[in-house]
Amino acid sequence: MRLDGSQSVLKPSLQEVQDAINKAASHVLKSTKKVQLWFQKDVPEEEKEPFYNWIAKDKEIVKVILLLTGSIQGTKNSVSKFLEGFSTYSWLWTKKPEDDLKRFRQTEPDLDDFEEKLKDFDLKNGQIEEIQSTHQIGALSLKTIGVKEALSNYLFQWKLVFSKDIHK
Repeated sequence: MRLDGSQSVLKPSLQEVQDAINKAASHVLKSTKKVQLWFQKDVPEEEKEPFYNWIAKDKEIVKVILLLTGSIQGTKNSVSKFLEGFSTYSWLWTKKPEDDLKRFRQTEPDLDDFEEKLKDFDLKNGQIEEIQSTHQIGALSLKTIGVKEALSNYLFQWKLVFSKDIHK
């Protein structure tokens, strides 16, 4: 996972993961076209049936292959919901801390107001740190370390802008 523009995204994307699974399944199946069934050793070469044909006729194997090739599609909603959870922090990268400071300054804050604002940044940083470094959704293990670091860096920049302004 990483931040990209105004949202958190997966890298590789779900579609790229699904494409890789589909390609692997296809290659495994194709590899059986030249493999022959073991009990056909005494059958003339032109009459031998490839293992592939036997696999294609087995309903259970076909069902598993279909489940495998559609496996990531079923997790899309869960992944989207998880990624949307990071949108609560979108203000960190969509707004400018200087603009927010200007609005804050218009309220004529005193030292206690600045302290409360900085404590709020610390609270949000604590929430970011509490996000688990990996999040399991089905067969996917989403690593959030990069997003957490980026969010903490953005938050640090916000805190820095407000901290520098206290002494003015």
